[in-house]
Amino acid sequence: MSRTTLDTPPTAPDAHTPLSHGLKQRHLSMIALGGVIGAGLFVGSGAGIAAAGPSIVIAYAVSGLLVMLVMRMLGEMSAAYPSSGSFSAHAERAIGPWAGFTAGWSFWVLLCTAVGLEGIGAAKIVTGWLPGTPEWAWVALFMVVFCVANLAAVKNFGEFEFWFAALKVGAISLFLVLGVLAVAGVLPGTDSPGTANLTGQGGFLPHGSEGLVVGLLASVFAYGGLETVTIAAAESQDPVQGVARAVRTAMWRIALFYIGSMAVIVTLVPWDSKEVVEKGPYVAALDHLGIPGAGQLMNVVVFVALLSAMNANIYGSSRIAYSLVERGQGPKALGRVSAGVPRVAVLVSCVFGFVCVLLSYWRPDDVFPWLLNMIGAVILVVWIFIAVSQLLLRRRVEREAPEKLVVRMWLFPALTWVALAGMAAIFVLMAREPDTRVQLYSTGGMTLFLAAVGYAWQRARAAR
Repeated sequence: MSRTTLDTPPTAPDAHTPLSHGLKQRHLSMIALGGVIGAGLFVGSGAGIAAAGPSIVIAYAVSGLLVMLVMRMLGEMSAAYPSSGSFSAHAERAIGPWAGFTAGWSFWVLLCTAVGLEGIGAAKIVTGWLPGTPEWAWVALFMVVFCVANLAAVKNFGEFEFWFAALKVGAISLFLVLGVLAVAGVLPGTDSPGTANLTGQGGFLPHGSEGLVVGLLASVFAYGGLETVTIAAAESQDPVQGVARAVRTAMWRIALFYIGSMAVIVTLVPWDSKEVVEKGPYVAALDHLGIPGAGQLMNVVVFVALLSAMNANIYGSSRIAYSLVERGQGPKALGRVSAGVPRVAVLVSCVFGFVCVLLSYWRPDDVFPWLLNMIGAVILVVWIFIAVSQLLLRRRVEREAPEKLVVRMWLFPALTWVALAGMAAIFVLMAREPDTRVQLYSTGGMTLFLAAVGYAWQRARAAR
C-alpha cells in the first residue's frame, strides 16, 4: 500500500462496506455514558484502594486526566475518519499498515480474553446466588446469549447496551447521591464520618508513594471500554456527531463516576476494611450505611456491568477483526458479512473467549497466567499508537481537509506530548513493580511479534 493511498482515504473507510448502520443516536449516547462505567470500576477498584488508601482519589484523578487526553485524541481522528477499525485504521493511515496490524490484532486478543474473564466474573456471582451450579455452564450460557444477539443485528447490541448502561448509570448516580448525603450527615440513621477515614489508619498515604504507584497502575487499567463508542460510531446514523458528542462529555463522566465515587467510598469506609476487597468497595460502602438489601442490589449492578462488558467486547472484537480483514490484514474468511453483520468474526471472537475460559480451568497455573500477562499492558500500547497517530494526522488534516476537524485536541501538540510522557512514565513504573513487570515484558514480546509479522505482511503486499 502506497503512502498516497494512506494520505487520501475516503471520508468514512467503512462507507462502501456491507456493515449496517443500525445504531441510533440514543444507543450511541448511552454507550458513551455507560461505557465509562466498566467492570474494572466495580470489581478492580478494591485492590487499588487497599494499596493506596485514601490517595486512590489522586491516582484516579491522574489516570483520569491521561484518559481524557487519549479520548480527545481518538475523538479528533474518529470524527475526521469514522471507521469500525477506530485507532487501528488511524494508525495505518498515519504510520503505516504494520502499525494498524499491530494495534488492531493486539487489541483483538485483549478483547477476546476479556470476554472470557468477564464471563467468569459474572458466573461467580450467579453461583453465589445458586450454589452448586457449575461456573463453566453459566459462562457458556452468557456467551451463547450475547453471541446470538450480536450475530442477529447490530441493533441488538445497541439495545442490550442501552438498557445495561441505563441501569449502571442509574445505580451509580443513586450511590453517589446516598454517599454525598451520608458524608454530609443528612442521611437518616447515619452520622457524618468527617475526615476520620481520610486521615486515620495511617493517613492519606498509608503506604507512601509506593502504595500510590500501585493504586495508579490499578486505576489506569480500570478505564477499559472507552474505545467502544468510537468503534460503534461507524455503524450509527450520524458517526461524526455521535463521536463528537461522546468525546465532549467524557471529562465530566470520568470526573463524576470514577473520581467522585472513589472520593465517596474512601470517606465513608476505612480503606483497610477487608470488606473493600472481599465484597467490593461499592457493596462495602452501602453495607456500611446499613441500607437493607443495598449491598445485594449493588451485586446485581456489578453482574450487569460484567454482562455489559462481555457484550461490548464481543461487538468490539468482531468489528476490529472485520476492519483488519477489510484492509487486507487478516484471513479473508473473517471479513464475510451477512445481513450487515460480520458473523464469522463474531463467532471466532466468541470461540476464542470461551477457549480462554476453558484454559482457566484446564491450565490455571501456566497457560492461563501467561495469557493474562500477555494482555496486561495492551491498553497502554494502544494509547501510544493513538497519540503518535494523532501527532501525525493532525498536521495532515489541517493542511488537506481542515473542515474535518470537528473535534480538536486541546493545546496541540503540547498536551499530546504530555500524554506520551505520561504513558512512558507508566511503563517505567510498571518495570519497577514486580507484579506488573512480567505483564510489561509479556505484552512487549507480543507487540514486537505482531509488529514483525505486520511489517513482513506490509513488505509482501508492497512486493506484489
